Amino acid sequence: MRTILVIGIGAGHPDFLTLQAIEAMQRADVVFLPDKGAEKAGLNAVRLQLLERAVPQGGYRLVEFTVPERRQAATPEYKGSIEDWRGRLEAAYRQLFTEHLGETETGAFLVWGDPALYDGTLGILEGMRASGLALEVRIIPGISAVQALAAAHRIPLNRVGEAVTITTGRRVAEGEADGLSNFVVMLDSHAAWERFAGEEADIYWGAYLGTADEILVAGRIAEVKDAIAQARAAAQQRHGWIMDTYLIRRPVKD
Repeated sequence: MRTILVIGIGAGHPDFLTLQAIEAMQRADVVFLPDKGAEKAGLNAVRLQLLERAVPQGGYRLVEFTVPERRQAATPEYKGSIEDWRGRLEAAYRQLFTEHLGETETGAFLVWGDPALYDGTLGILEGMRASGLALEVRIIPGISAVQALAAAHRIPLNRVGEAVTITTGRRVAEGEADGLSNFVVMLDSHAAWERFAGEEADIYWGAYLGTADEILVAGRIAEVKDAIAQARAAAQQRHGWIMDTYLIRRPVKD
């Protein structure tokens, strides 16, 4: 039976690789590298650096594959566009495994952060297993951008007796976070933090967390929102891609 390792490689810093992740990378016969176009080529450059560090002796095969372009859709078509995109990814994975992975070999996907947090690989592989494809899937957790953000700003994620919500920029823009006092936002291309500029609310923002290009901004949203927007735009133009995460905090209610 084919074995697939879904390895969390952390938020970008080489030292974020766990010993378990390194051991898993050393077990892989094939490492699958997603090609998301020239703009995001830097992501695979980091993956290759981590591979070289973890498996200096080599011995694995690299197989690149083209990630299908996702149709951008507004709500309520958003979920349908994701399901369509994942269906095309599943077809790509089936072809990869059939053509490049022997029946008893081990393949690996190197996933940013933690595979269980905002990544679709697990759902796609479980769907393939449910449809009858013989696969053994093993998950190796990693350090997420959420953890790296809190560490970089030297803050805990929670305050005493308070829950932490993790959500997306899309849902914040739709008003989901209006009643929350402490929440982390990922995948925000909507500048949703600006919704709270008129409130007594603080933001802890970070991009390229854990890398040499790390950018951090913190403060009252009204005072730092323009600085975040400018830093984000400049970084995206410079690198061609950006991965940022932030925590918003309102005053604790009595």
